[in-house]
Amino acid sequence: MIKRTAFFISDGTGITAGALGKLLEHFPSTHFTQVRLPFTNTLEKIKLAQEAIVHATEEDGGRPVVIMTLGDIALRNSLKQCNAYFIDLFNTFIDPLGLELEQKPLTGAGIAHSVMGSSYNERMEAINFTLNHDDGMTNNGLEEAEVILVGVSRCGKTPTSVYLAMQFGVKAANYPLIPEDFERGTLPAVLNKHLGKIFGLTIKAERLHAVRNERRAGSFYASLDNCRQEIATAETLMRNAGITWADSTSRSVEELSAIILEKMRHPASSK
Repeated sequence: MIKRTAFFISDGTGITAGALGKLLEHFPSTHFTQVRLPFTNTLEKIKLAQEAIVHATEEDGGRPVVIMTLGDIALRNSLKQCNAYFIDLFNTFIDPLGLELEQKPLTGAGIAHSVMGSSYNERMEAINFTLNHDDGMTNNGLEEAEVILVGVSRCGKTPTSVYLAMQFGVKAANYPLIPEDFERGTLPAVLNKHLGKIFGLTIKAERLHAVRNERRAGSFYASLDNCRQEIATAETLMRNAGITWADSTSRSVEELSAIILEKMRHPASSK
């Protein structure tokens, strides 16, 4: 396997540079050692970054990949004096777009997270709501939820809910389907008036068994037979209630979130 170092260099938090780093996943035959250098906003820090790039080149025997989001053109040009393959957000995307729109782009640190998507306050409000409505902790304010995730315990409801809140400002609640629901043969009664906002998650029994076994090894809760039974019953409940669901076994939270957002935009066509 080819070995390379990937640097994520930013004058802010590096979140945008990290998002661009998803490009590396298209090259599975290369092992990337990831080095993150946020708040690289002075010439002194640029010099330290250059030294790290030179060292990585010597270690790997090949030039590093540098994914950079530096708004200051002087800092950008200084960093590029190194021998590396640069993926430059501003040169590749922002500056050409500015020419097309005949506008000078903003270049300050954190711009991408202050002018794009939901506002900071909206996302913080969504995160607080989601954390307060995790695992059915409270029914208060449930009418404010934009989506309610249901599924068996440990199928991925919490991370998906939190991702929806953090990235998109979606107020997401989640409810675990538990033995009492299975015995009764219906969803929790509190959810009946919110059926249009419910989205289900399911999972393969073998994967659920592995996840639960890490938490409660050797327990009935984690046994493969119980996992199979719970999943089958949960899917029957969701099917009877007319709820759309997705399999989380091999899907990332990003992919699950995209599926859920599409369902939220087109609720009728998703059933």
